Amino acid sequence: MLNAYLFYQDTCEAAFNFYAKVLGGKIDAMMRSSDAPPDMPAAPGREKMIMHARMSLPDGSVLMASDAPPEHFAKPQGFSISFTVKDPADGERKFNALADGGTVTMPFSKTFWAKGFGMCVDKFGIPWMVNCPAEGM
Repeated sequence: MLNAYLFYQDTCEAAFNFYAKVLGGKIDAMMRSSDAPPDMPAAPGREKMIMHARMSLPDGSVLMASDAPPEHFAKPQGFSISFTVKDPADGERKFNALADGGTVTMPFSKTFWAKGFGMCVDKFGIPWMVNCPAEGM
C-alpha cells in the first residue's frame, strides 16, 4: 500500500476539514503538538499545530499530514496527489471544489486517455490530478 503524507505551513487542520468535505473522507486522527508527552513539549507558539492527521477515504485509501515546523517547510513541488473517480460528473465536481481558491493548471475535460481529467493546485498549495479513466485504462 502506498499512502501520501503531506506537510503544510500551519494549515493542516483547515486542509483536512476541506478534503473531508470535498472527497467524502473521514478524519480518523488529528493530534496536536500539545498532545505529545510532557518530555516532548511543543515549540512555543506551536502547541495547536497538527503533529499528525490521518484521513480514510471511501475507496479505502488513506491521506496523512502534519504542520511542518517553519524551518522544515518547503513549497510542494515535483508531485501531485492523483485522485481517481469513476463518474466524470463526480470527478468534475470534486475537481472544481479542489480548484476553488487555488490555481487550475489543466481544466477538467475529456482526453484521449480519460473520460475526464484535470490538474490544479488547491488553496493550501497542494497539487492535484483528478482522473476519470476511460474504459480499459
